[in-house]
Amino acid sequence: MAKLKTGRHTSALKEVRKAAKRTVRNVATKSKIKTMAKKVEVAVKAKDLEAAKIALKGAFSEWDKAKKKNVIHKNAASNQKARLSKLVASI
Repeated sequence: MAKLKTGRHTSALKEVRKAAKRTVRNVATKSKIKTMAKKVEVAVKAKDLEAAKIALKGAFSEWDKAKKKNVIHKNAASNQKARLSKLVASI
């Protein structure tokens, strides 16, 4: 890589690029999670047990993927999964 002006390090610039990529990925993952949770809540509000169970399975999958990628904390994932499970069980 070409030598840069004083005060800028190539490693710092690379970290900035990596952070931008991660931010985009994290935002997309969190958006998916929220969408799946809303689907569960809508199904519960409509008292549609089958739709709620299918949506719950998808939501669990998204929470687990986000947890595995360290987008969210593992306890936050467990907390939300429990909350959604309780909602579905209330039908």
